[in-house]
Amino acid sequence: MSHKFTCNAVLFDLDGVLIDSTPNILRHWKTWADEHGMDIREIERVAHGLRTVETMRLVAPHLDAEQEARLFAEHELKDLTGITAVEGARELITSFNGMKWAVVTSGCRKLVHLRMGQAGLPVPEYLVTADDVISGKPSPEPYLKGAQLLGVKPQNCLVVEDAPAGIEAGTKAGMRVVAVASTHTRAMLAETQADGIVDRLADIRISPTGDGQILVTCG
Repeated sequence: MSHKFTCNAVLFDLDGVLIDSTPNILRHWKTWADEHGMDIREIERVAHGLRTVETMRLVAPHLDAEQEARLFAEHELKDLTGITAVEGARELITSFNGMKWAVVTSGCRKLVHLRMGQAGLPVPEYLVTADDVISGKPSPEPYLKGAQLLGVKPQNCLVVEDAPAGIEAGTKAGMRVVAVASTHTRAMLAETQADGIVDRLADIRISPTGDGQILVTCG
């Protein structure tokens, strides 16, 4: 069953939506967990969609999260092993052809540029990163910032996400959300407030409506 949405702009999460970075990210979290005598499963349970510093505040409140996050980022910047574009990402991005889109991610700006370059994807003109907000997902701040950059009202934006924290951020921002079942199962995503769920990013297609809007077909 397909869903169709009309909007003025599409806001994409990055990791798990446009690029596949999960093995790389989990490898770094496993190293960090081992160094601090922590259970990687506890980190995996909460980390998807959150900024590194916010994950660390949740799982290790006894540590200096800001300092730990800076060190973590230094290691990530040196390791792009296994970073690839998700199937259909390049085709979907290039199909915008002047229509409005942005990336809203929990990663830092420098890392976003490196990962998108490694994956062979163009860095968008409009980009919101962990460096640009006070509160990361599931706060609506990142997506509201994206809408502001694009000059589009939140209710006229469509979000494409893979993580419950990001879906919550989009819905709190007053946007409709399409969830991609890449890092979470359809059953898990069905428990969120996503307006639609697709199995793959390649199941999403866009086209102009002729009146300045974007028609997004899912499924």
